[in-house]
Amino acid sequence: MLPGDKSISHRYAMLAAIARGSSEIRHYASSQDCHSTLGCLGALGVGVEVRGDTVTVHGRGLHGLKAPDGVLDAGNSGTTMRLLSGILAGQQFESTMTGDASLSRRPMARVAQPLRLMGASVETRSGELPPLKIRGGNLKGIRYELPVASAQVKSCVLLAGLYGEGATAVRDKIPTRDHTEIALRDFGAVVRCHGSWIEVEPEPKLQGRSLEVPGDLSGAAFFLVAAALVPGSEITMPRVGLNRRRRELLDYLQTAGMDIRVENETDHAGEPRGDLRVRYSSGLLSRCLPDIGGSVAASLIDEIPVLAILGSQTAGGVEISGARELRVKECDRIAALAANLGALGAQVEEKPDGLVIPGGQRLRGADIDTRGDHRIAMAFGVAGLVADGETRVHGAECASVSFPDFWEALARLQARP
Repeated sequence: MLPGDKSISHRYAMLAAIARGSSEIRHYASSQDCHSTLGCLGALGVGVEVRGDTVTVHGRGLHGLKAPDGVLDAGNSGTTMRLLSGILAGQQFESTMTGDASLSRRPMARVAQPLRLMGASVETRSGELPPLKIRGGNLKGIRYELPVASAQVKSCVLLAGLYGEGATAVRDKIPTRDHTEIALRDFGAVVRCHGSWIEVEPEPKLQGRSLEVPGDLSGAAFFLVAAALVPGSEITMPRVGLNRRRRELLDYLQTAGMDIRVENETDHAGEPRGDLRVRYSSGLLSRCLPDIGGSVAASLIDEIPVLAILGSQTAGGVEISGARELRVKECDRIAALAANLGALGAQVEEKPDGLVIPGGQRLRGADIDTRGDHRIAMAFGVAGLVADGETRVHGAECASVSFPDFWEALARLQARP
């Protein structure tokens, strides 16, 4: 079974922490990132119990968090740092968040600037880099147009808006994942949508919930591509999240010619889920992948690494543009994809905001430099399935940031008759 969805797990835990009463979150993500969120919440005085993949959070209410005794450590998790900064901006105490070497290189101006507009004091290192020192409280509601398509920035501002004087609205010109809006409503907040504007009312009475996190569609993407590349493959993945802003991956792959079926679709707490069945289809590899750019690139930003591998194997290849955001992920993913595909013997043209990857390329085993990035590691694990000879993924353990059992799951699939 796939791990719980990272994006939803983060949001459920944070909202549970500022709700009244206890919340039980089943199938909580096993990733290091999501457990970084739990660690930060615990340091803020929130009672957190972990039993297997079930997490119980004893909420302290909207204004019940306590000043931490030390620095909050977000680890490798940009989601933890960016979303939690919105909640910390509403607290009447000072807090500092830091992270590992990778997170310390990731841009934070995108959340610091709107929080300052709302009245919080946010101090950063030179270049608007972590750590973040936040002195919050006495916020005012704002209307804010996102300068980049980012669900994390949108979520940060909406969470800070829970503490503002007056409503807060964010304009999402290029639609991004809406897990925060869905979860806010489920916990009891008032959220309104007017065209591309999303508005939240302050001072909601959030209530603890009993919730189940669906399987992570971003994690499923690696196995969808693996099944598309290896003749005779057939994989079924149960209870995978099918949020409308995430299932664009399935729409894209079905348009490309992949044999995917969705079965047993249900809905829980506003988040649809269903079983995914994918079969090898030789017809897919004889085609050209649709170009990835604009709003499609924003929707598929986490899946682009493994889609680049798929593109190298389809007859017509793939062109990726409008994906400059990949430059500031856990590593520069555009550069990492170009370098590692090149190591495997593929031709790649690297562009400022994407890649041009010719199709029908024969890959040969090589040493892969993950640059400490979980999605690069897993994408090239999939590439190794079709490369001639041995592919050695150095730093493969970084996959645990999002999918701790990835290598075991991949090995089990390979071992099946």
